[in-house]
Amino acid sequence: QVQLVESGGGLVQAGGSLRLSCTPSGRTFSRYAMGWFRQCPGQEREFVAAISWSAMTTYYADSVKGRFTISRDNAKNTVYLQMDRLKTEDTALYYCAAQFGVASRDPRQYNYWGPGTQVTVAS
Repeated sequence: QVQLVESGGGLVQAGGSLRLSCTPSGRTFSRYAMGWFRQCPGQEREFVAAISWSAMTTYYADSVKGRFTISRDNAKNTVYLQMDRLKTEDTALYYCAAQFGVASRDPRQYNYWGPGTQVTVAS
């Protein structure tokens, strides 16, 4: 097992921005596909964005496309989720995930998860 730790969540006004970071410990994730997911109480985990190990391929949920940007800095062993023009609907607990395979929208394909960081968007 490896650990992923998210950071950067918080309270922000609608229309504002946040940048989430995900940093693993114990192992480099430079060759892992990475993803961001979010979940609200009583709701299923929702795909947000994913990025291949090379960063040449990215995927976004339709609900965030054009507003969120996933990126990674393999030298720093960190993946980011830049969230712009935030909406109240973006309020959720955001999880970072990693897998040995290709970038995927399916949370079942991810092997490692962080504990989550809360993002709250106020109107």
